[in-house]
Amino acid sequence: MTAGNNGQGTPEGDDPFGYLYRSEGGDGSTDGGQPAHQPGVPRTSYNQVRPVGSRQYGQQPQQQVTYGQQAPGTGPAPHYAAPETLPGGAPQHPAPGGLQGGRGGSAKRRGPLIAAIAVVAVVVAGIGVAIFTNSSGDEKKEQQNTAANGGGEDKPTPAEDDKPTEPKKNEPEKRKPAKLPKEDAASLRLSGGAVTEKTVPGAQGDGGLYIAGMNKQGAGVEWKVDVEKEGDYRLNARYGVPGTDAALTISANGKADSRPINMKNFGGTKDWENGWKTTWSLVKLNKGTNILRLSCEAGNSCDVHLDQLWISPKNG
Repeated sequence: MTAGNNGQGTPEGDDPFGYLYRSEGGDGSTDGGQPAHQPGVPRTSYNQVRPVGSRQYGQQPQQQVTYGQQAPGTGPAPHYAAPETLPGGAPQHPAPGGLQGGRGGSAKRRGPLIAAIAVVAVVVAGIGVAIFTNSSGDEKKEQQNTAANGGGEDKPTPAEDDKPTEPKKNEPEKRKPAKLPKEDAASLRLSGGAVTEKTVPGAQGDGGLYIAGMNKQGAGVEWKVDVEKEGDYRLNARYGVPGTDAALTISANGKADSRPINMKNFGGTKDWENGWKTTWSLVKLNKGTNILRLSCEAGNSCDVHLDQLWISPKNG
């Protein structure tokens, strides 16, 4: 191999430093005015002769300008220019989540936000209407109350303590005890010669009637009495005596009491008219209906008039 023939144009035979001989900005077809190496064509020499002064340092190689296009270097660099000045307008970037176009994605994101704001606005408006309606209703009621109270004069409102108390629903209402019975003796069942009479004034029975004729053995009066519970009660009697003591036997439900009801001449009166007095004796009664009998029995002093009989509590 000679200097004029460097072998076949194979990659192994190509000059590895050939780029050093190429002019800047060139496409490699020529090198300093010399034809570039062509495959299959032997080089004539590794040393390429370059005329003195043909190599220019520190200058930019001129590039070919095609009409209708902007020459390189005459306008702003693309990375310093505004996006809208670039060919094709501002660059479009894909939206997050695979959505095409930033504006479309933003519009889709703004949709739920606008709907939520609309709901909040409707709720706030409803609350405002309710407050306004209640205020108007209160003002109307106040005006009506003012007119009813006589031209707006301030009147004291009743205190809480003055209001009537209502019984609690959960608590049973307390039941008042039934009124114990009281009867005129003249309205009772008479037996054994007892009769009604109104000769002596001062009797409190209806029409001034009273029972007389009790001074006969076996004479008596019978009374049906109803009570709510079993127990001891007082049997009260209004009677009259002519200035002497008397006593009658008491029987409850067919059983005679060993203690008579005493009808003494309290105060020492001397006549029937001034001899009206009261007395009482304990009797045991059953719940419900009971039959009481006052009678003249053996050993009693029975010269007495009977005016009224009534039942009262044992301790009352």
